[in-house]
Amino acid sequence: MRTAIIGAGPTGLFLGTALARRGHQVAVVDRDPGPSPNGTWPRRGVMQFHHAHGFRGQVVQALQREVPEAYDRWRAAGAEPIMMDIPGRGSLPLGMRSRRETFERALRQTAIRQEGLQLRRGHVDAVTASEGRADGLSVDGDPLAADLVIDASGRAGRVTSALRPTPTAGGPCGIAYVDRQYQLHEGAEPGPLLNPLAWQGDYDGYMVIIFVHEHGIFSVLIIRPTVDRELIGLRHEEAFEAACRAVPGLAAWTDAERSRPITPVLAGGTLMNYYRGQTGPDGRPALPGLVFAGDSVCTTTPNFGRGVATSMLQAEELLRTLDAHGTDLASVSESFDAWCGAHMRPWVEDHARMDEALRRRWAGEDVDLSERLPSDLILAAVAADPGIGPAVGPYLGMLAGPDSLDPVEPRAHAVYARGWRPSLTPGPSRAELVAVVAATVPR
Repeated sequence: MRTAIIGAGPTGLFLGTALARRGHQVAVVDRDPGPSPNGTWPRRGVMQFHHAHGFRGQVVQALQREVPEAYDRWRAAGAEPIMMDIPGRGSLPLGMRSRRETFERALRQTAIRQEGLQLRRGHVDAVTASEGRADGLSVDGDPLAADLVIDASGRAGRVTSALRPTPTAGGPCGIAYVDRQYQLHEGAEPGPLLNPLAWQGDYDGYMVIIFVHEHGIFSVLIIRPTVDRELIGLRHEEAFEAACRAVPGLAAWTDAERSRPITPVLAGGTLMNYYRGQTGPDGRPALPGLVFAGDSVCTTTPNFGRGVATSMLQAEELLRTLDAHGTDLASVSESFDAWCGAHMRPWVEDHARMDEALRRRWAGEDVDLSERLPSDLILAAVAADPGIGPAVGPYLGMLAGPDSLDPVEPRAHAVYARGWRPSLTPGPSRAELVAVVAATVPR
């Protein structure tokens, strides 16, 4: 089957390689030329490419199953696997310490060597159609015939936006962030960690996260409500560094004797939680012969590092669906849409609920006990009721969906009803952080 894929990001490259290995003739189209001759890779138009990432076990397992050479190249580039013993499941990959660029380089190097896969540079003008179904792409005005078209163009893809104009779940996250990458000096010990992948600090009106990557590289994120304009100055290097010195956990990691910055301060774009299925406004397939996958189906707040994992989970399911239904693309679309609705949409709704509750708490509101607690508060309550603990691991590892917390939610609710609240991480209040920023932002 001739397959055309829009987008050479993780979803497009993974699917393209795996489908070519199944005998499909695959063309993956992207405007990006790939790494430059000097080794740099600007990846213009893909904001998240240079920002912090966490890679979960689902990403590792997907590569090992379908494109093991990409996993080997990822490891050879320095990516560091993290294993964890899960009761009843054995030793499973918890995730991988790596930057997004390192991951994509390994995947791209594998794809360009794959027989039956053409990595084509160009701009997709439109999905073409005949007799009411997709029949290929228009690339820079030239036709590219295909029996199946996959939109893996990501969260910002526009070529098919008119086919599904409105997300069916989610909305703006209401939070913004800035981040910067650092690298530990040779022989320097890392700073504090809450788990092998990250450290997080929760404060009055903002949050900080450290994601650990390969070769001693790590990313520092400072997260604020979008409406908080007084902290927008954190995008300036002087203010960001002053904030790092003021927040104890960040100060430990970014101390000049321990590490050095290796990137500018990067401001994140508009963050969204959204879910879009395979159907248009009328509930029918947006266009027969066209399948959406990856971030074009769902995206979630980056705090939990679920983005690439949800894309790989979708890609593997789409492969299974194509294996089962072959050229019956109507059944492929219907089956894949049902799976995404059952397994992807709940994560979007979960994040949207958490983000809304977090914004309210940052605005000074108390925990709302009139409705189900958001998942982050259920997790926090384990500090007061250890009986909640067994539900935490499967949820955090995405081994079980958000509804896996439902059985312990009443226990968490009882904890909050008694007046218990999570303790804030020691460090400056929002007002104190605002003062730090105001004293350092260039005038």
